[in-house]
Amino acid sequence: MRFSLLGSFEITTGSGTPCTLRSPKVRQVLALLLARANEVVPVDALIQELWGDSPPRSALTTLQTYVYHARKAFAQEGLTTSARPLLVTCPPGYRMEVESGELDVALFEERIREARNKLREGDDETALRLLSDALGMWRGRVLADILAGDVLTSHIAYLEELRLRTIELRIETSIRLGHRRELVAELRSLVKDHPLNEWFHGQLISILSLSGRRGEALEAYRNLRQLLNDELGLDPSAELQRLHQEVLNPSQGGRSPFMFRGLVAVG
Repeated sequence: MRFSLLGSFEITTGSGTPCTLRSPKVRQVLALLLARANEVVPVDALIQELWGDSPPRSALTTLQTYVYHARKAFAQEGLTTSARPLLVTCPPGYRMEVESGELDVALFEERIREARNKLREGDDETALRLLSDALGMWRGRVLADILAGDVLTSHIAYLEELRLRTIELRIETSIRLGHRRELVAELRSLVKDHPLNEWFHGQLISILSLSGRRGEALEAYRNLRQLLNDELGLDPSAELQRLHQEVLNPSQGGRSPFMFRGLVAVG
């Protein structure tokens, strides 16, 4: 069985058949339970997710109906047995029982932990492979087809931030292994997708400069400075300004301060 949150919400049987769950509210309930897999999610949290601060009087009964429909769908798909009910009532709420290797979010976080351990051991090649594998699990925006409420929104934000930190760590590991030029295209895409993320801009400027493309590095810095001024009325950070001076005067600078910042500690 597979439970997928890193993209559209999917539950897949052992034979690879998708579990049919048509009700948006049932899917929303299950998404929250899976976001906290193997933990009891209180009824109050589920009601907050579904209706925010204005639940109807029938909220508890309606929630119980959603749980009933989820269990019915699981039974019809052959996902549950007497030994494994999957969706369990545990006062004061409900728990989704997920086994090792079934939930993509858990696998993603596990790969990151393994990668950080390999970096601490000095095994950068294995760490890079693990980080690439972790990022390869993403099929799009977290729960892209779920209309998330307050509770799920905070969990989605956590996972999206963890994804960014993992991308940073993979980039730093690639640089440490000498894979600089290969990153230019990806970094250009990242600064386009995350225009206010100065870390990505700094890496792009650094790599362009160290690859003998100083003109492009200076242009990338000018673009960032203009963007920050237009959007926020700010100048680039002091760290980026120092990097700019290093690009202008390479004989006076050392290695870019962006190159290995945060290695291993990201997470």
